[in-house]
Amino acid sequence: MLELLNTDTLLRLWQGLFVTLEISFISIIITSIGGLFLGILMSFKNTYIYAFCRLGLEFVRVMPLLVWLFVVYFGFPRWFGWDLSSVSAAIIVFSIWGCFEMMDLVRVSLQSIPKHQYESASSLGLNTVQSFVYIIIPQAMRRLTPMSMNLLTRMIKSTTFAYLIGAVELVKIGQQIIEFHNKNDFAPFIIYGLIFFIFFILCYPITLYSRKLEKKWS
Repeated sequence: MLELLNTDTLLRLWQGLFVTLEISFISIIITSIGGLFLGILMSFKNTYIYAFCRLGLEFVRVMPLLVWLFVVYFGFPRWFGWDLSSVSAAIIVFSIWGCFEMMDLVRVSLQSIPKHQYESASSLGLNTVQSFVYIIIPQAMRRLTPMSMNLLTRMIKSTTFAYLIGAVELVKIGQQIIEFHNKNDFAPFIIYGLIFFIFFILCYPITLYSRKLEKKWS
């Protein structure tokens, strides 16, 4: 049983983990910036901007992530002539999905700020932009941070879908190792158990920290 956990196996799992972290990290950066920008735009309640943002949010929620991955990876190269790798396609999909989900969290956080805070900013002579930068956004961030951390853990876990379009990430590497040791009955249990442990180590500290912030700022 323990011969599975040799240097070669651990090295390959590390390579898969690196791809998983690459997809997650880039998607999270794009999500954080894009979601904050769209959420602020949506809060201005311009009819056309609100309609676009709302339509985009409903669209990404209705369409399963797996369908998105297939459409982007197999459809975009044919329709637009793009040469997309499986990792690039996964980053595009998770970034779009994450941006609209983060946008909604930003919108909810901004709407939770009491109206008198806006009035106080106005009475201080601040314009709309200054009010958001110095008063509204700092307060909204206290509400947004715990919720956004939960979204980030969902994004990390969702990267497992990327193997279905050929991305050689952690789960895909695990499958390859199990297939190589197909005569070992313990291989699936050991390898998938190790992958479970890796994702737990990645996500659980973030979850704990979000709970701590939620209690601290509630």
